[in-house]
Amino acid sequence: MVIGDRYELDDLPLGQGGMGAVYAGHDRHLDRRVAVKLLRLPSGPDQELERRFIREARILARLEHPGAPVLYDFGTHEQRLYQVMQFIEGVTVADVVSEHGPLPVPWAAAIAAQAAAVLSAAHALSICHRDLKPTNLMLCPDGSVKVLDFGLAMLRDTDVTTFTRIGQILGTPAYMAPEQIQHGVAEPRSDLYALGCVLHEMLTGRQLFTGPTDYVVFEKQVKESPPGVPDLPDGLGALLSELLAKKPEERPADANVLYDRLQPFAVKLPMLPGFLTTTPSPSRMYSRLVGRVLS
Repeated sequence: MVIGDRYELDDLPLGQGGMGAVYAGHDRHLDRRVAVKLLRLPSGPDQELERRFIREARILARLEHPGAPVLYDFGTHEQRLYQVMQFIEGVTVADVVSEHGPLPVPWAAAIAAQAAAVLSAAHALSICHRDLKPTNLMLCPDGSVKVLDFGLAMLRDTDVTTFTRIGQILGTPAYMAPEQIQHGVAEPRSDLYALGCVLHEMLTGRQLFTGPTDYVVFEKQVKESPPGVPDLPDGLGALLSELLAKKPEERPADANVLYDRLQPFAVKLPMLPGFLTTTPSPSRMYSRLVGRVLS
């Protein structure tokens, strides 16, 4: 399939989500690999989905950060909206945990710290992700992490609607903060709670809260204390408990604070065979020197 008279899509999607499917594709005009997200309309036109899809594109266009995909283009093909984005090589953190099991502490901390850096940039623009989870974190071959899928993201200063249907709570139960479940309210610290769920999963190899239905998981998120993780370095267990606090005000103040507190644990990272390459990374070389400025 060719859309926009220039983007040639692969036959099968790379993945599918609540709003649409993502395909690998080729930009004929610029001769480069791209990722194309097509809005899903199974039952005909859906104004709410279209508004969310447009909002996601605007958020990606606003969020300029190396840890988030670049939006190249936006348009309509046969009455279906589409986004054209940077194609990202890598594997989701969900797949890494599924294949590797619990990750070494340095890697769990490094992935969480990189995600916190992206959240810091997003929160500075009044953007809440609202759906942070292992399938939305991509580990690239050079060890960098990309935060994906801003389809449920909210612009706190401008959004006056929650884009929620009657009886529907938007998000993924296993990573939703209690305030999202109880009141439908998301704030920057709600994203930190979700990242705490991801960090717990990376350290243990399993989801923090599970159950036979969404409502069972909701109940656990709101009422059940998270189990501790044994044998963690001093300070990391306490940080994890703070991230998973039921009350937002008991969590770390913001993503910057979380990043600073994770850094001491993200040292001496071992190799992850099968996931990383030993080839020198120009982007990592660049960022290493940038990191020395004003440090």
